[in-house]
Amino acid sequence: MIRVERKNGDEFLVVVEERGSRTEHTVTLDEEYYGELTDRKISKEELIKRSFEFLLAREPEESILSRFNLRVIGRYFPEFEETIKSIR
Repeated sequence: MIRVERKNGDEFLVVVEERGSRTEHTVTLDEEYYGELTDRKISKEELIKRSFEFLLAREPEESILSRFNLRVIGRYFPEFEETIKSIR
């Protein structure tokens, strides 16, 4: 299960619970990148949830950084932006 809660303007708390494990992550998402990825057709929370689904398909939750800007995912996984844009 992935739960996303807004902490403040651009900062979100993401809780991932899978197979008896629980991790927490603080993710920042700026307006420009949000618009670029979604054309504002889904909420920021939904974008972050889908981003975590993308990550979890590629690595265990314990390997995901505890604090990061959503933009960094593309540095580790070059296909990230195109994958996210295709599901909006």
